Amino acid sequence: METFTQPKITGYRQLSEREASMINAIKHQASQVEMLVLELEQQTPEMDLRWINIARTQLQVGFMALTRAVAKPTSF
Repeated sequence: METFTQPKITGYRQLSEREASMINAIKHQASQVEMLVLELEQQTPEMDLRWINIARTQLQVGFMALTRAVAKPTSF
């Protein structure tokens, strides 16, 4: 893996390779879940879109929380 030093962003720190790898794994799983949500959404006659949208939002919040758990930002 190539070394990258990110520019200083208020509230964030440089991630270790392990942390970056964990965040990439979270992002990969999120994209897999997104594909499932999109597949269900295409079945609109049988599906309740309101609940699909609620699920989408809650899943996005969950994946964001996992990412923040690893990145440990110091800002709001």
